[in-house]
Amino acid sequence: MIGSTRPNKPFILGIAGGSGSGKTYFARALQERLGNGVSTLIYQDNFYIDQSHRFDHDGGSVNFDHPDSLDFPLLAKCLSKLRSGEPTDIPIYDFVTHTRSKQTLSALPTPIIIVDGILIFHPEPVRSQFDQMIFFDTPEHLRYERRLKRDVEERGRTPEGVRNQFLNQVKPMHDEFVDPSSIYAHTVVRDLGEFQGILEEILRLCKSRMG
Repeated sequence: MIGSTRPNKPFILGIAGGSGSGKTYFARALQERLGNGVSTLIYQDNFYIDQSHRFDHDGGSVNFDHPDSLDFPLLAKCLSKLRSGEPTDIPIYDFVTHTRSKQTLSALPTPIIIVDGILIFHPEPVRSQFDQMIFFDTPEHLRYERRLKRDVEERGRTPEGVRNQFLNQVKPMHDEFVDPSSIYAHTVVRDLGEFQGILEEILRLCKSRMG
């Protein structure tokens, strides 16, 4: 179960940016500072559609960075239920089999709902659920270096496979869908030195919304 029962109408915060931009690190730091009792962290990655028929050991033809790879109508529905004060079931995507698990996570309407994902500002039904949007605009070379390290060390990918995927899928999708969605953000973080200051600012905002 994610979160805990609270009577307040949730304040929903979206944190977006390219793969390797630092958005997930920020989202986790924010959730940790707020605490589990008052905040819930939801990942876009839970909402991937079944890709098992197209996947091979190193990605193959699966484009995880295209909006069509994600069940955004379901994410919008889940956020709408939380905003209304209702619990909701969050799907679990199995990255081993590339299918949606039969199990789900139960999310409760905590005062603060944090949503993390590269494409969450792209679809209007999801974007309209956010009270505050933060976008991490991180240089491409740094995003690639972080992704390379993560995929090789944590996901057993080959450096060549990671590089090909970045050039053929990640970069084109970032340029076409992710980066343009930054226009909707209330805050765009371009300087890594701003991280701590932005974190403290958003913490104050979240706490003010908790009453």
